Amino acid sequence: MGDNLLIFLADLTASIHFLYILFVVGGQALIMLGWVRQWRWTRQRLFRLLHLAAIGLVVIEVWSKVYCPLTVLENYFRNQSSDSIYTSGFISYWIDRLIYYNAPEWVFISLYSLFFIVVVVTYLVYPPHRAKNND
Repeated sequence: MGDNLLIFLADLTASIHFLYILFVVGGQALIMLGWVRQWRWTRQRLFRLLHLAAIGLVVIEVWSKVYCPLTVLENYFRNQSSDSIYTSGFISYWIDRLIYYNAPEWVFISLYSLFFIVVVVTYLVYPPHRAKNND
């Protein structure tokens, strides 16, 4: 694979990773706001289950000490290319800066676990609508 394609794939992976994080964090913010403002869509079962599963997967990864597959994939593409010093575009550079930051491992485990607890409590206290039975 050529360097341009590898860098594109790395940037695409970073963008998908950013959107995943945005879904988890932004989704929770929208659920909380929807609770206050009585938005019906924030109680849709599929949305809420996907949201719960998304943060649940993150917590399973950190507690299992498994690297995020998106991080592994992005690193693979970057390592295969000559993009070791971020010769990529402005947006991909800042997406990476927002996603990857340095802190002790216990900080990440604690933050992700606490956020998961918030999502679960929200799910239980402000549950999704039950499916209507049309029998």
